[in-house]
Amino acid sequence: MPVLRAGLLAAAVAAGPAARAQFTVPTDVGKPDGASVFLNQCGTCHSLDPNEQRQGPTLKGVYGRRAGSVAGFSYSAGFAKADFTWDETRLNAWLTNPPSVIPGAVMPYRQPDAEIRETIIAYLKEQH
Repeated sequence: MPVLRAGLLAAAVAAGPAARAQFTVPTDVGKPDGASVFLNQCGTCHSLDPNEQRQGPTLKGVYGRRAGSVAGFSYSAGFAKADFTWDETRLNAWLTNPPSVIPGAVMPYRQPDAEIRETIIAYLKEQH
C-alpha cells in the first residue's frame, strides 16, 4: 500500500496543482463500528447466538450477567470462584488482562487499546 500511495503522490506532483486535489488520501476513516470490532476481535471464539458455544461462551447478554453462569459451558476452574456480575469496569479489566480478573482463566486475548476495549464493551451492552 505505501508503494501505491507514493506512486499516486508522484503522479499528482508531476501533473500539477489541479491534479493534486484529485489524489488526496483520506486521513480520518472514522471510528469502527462495534459489530465489526466484535467480529474481528472476539468472533472467532465467541458468538452472540445464545444457543452457540465456541471456544468461549456466548456473549449474548454478558453485560449484567454473573461471571461463569452460561448453562452448559465448561468454564475453567477460576470461574468457579468468580463472584461478580460483568459491568464496564470488570469487562475493561478482563479485556486488558483476563488473569488479573479471574486467576486461572483461559483466554489468550488481550486488548491494550482503550478505545477498542470501549467499543467492544459498548457493543456488548447493546446486546444485553
